[in-house]
Amino acid sequence: MLAHRSPHEAYRRVDFDARVKGASPTELVHLCYEHLVSALGTAIHADRIGDNSLKSRSMTRALTAVTALQLGVSGENEMAAALNHLYESARRTILDNAVAFDPRTVDTLRTDFMEIGQALQAG
Repeated sequence: MLAHRSPHEAYRRVDFDARVKGASPTELVHLCYEHLVSALGTAIHADRIGDNSLKSRSMTRALTAVTALQLGVSGENEMAAALNHLYESARRTILDNAVAFDPRTVDTLRTDFMEIGQALQAG
């Protein structure tokens, strides 16, 4: 299975898997934010160099990260509702850009999640 991936992709996957094992719930949220920001950045880069395969894989990775974040939201309070709205909006943006890629929109989403992730780590 790894034979079809680049060495960089294989290393990234092993690193990700190792970080997930034994991570606390808070660490998993941070990891999903990192994964999302990284995937969106790679998609922008792939679009810039015309690598549609890498762009598609990156958008799929971003969608996976948002899905994991959505699945982790629990409760019925205002915070849960806000997070669900945020993640659903991100999901729609990713899906829309999988069809008609707009690097500016993807970069805005990336920047938003980078800033939220930094604020979560600082708090």
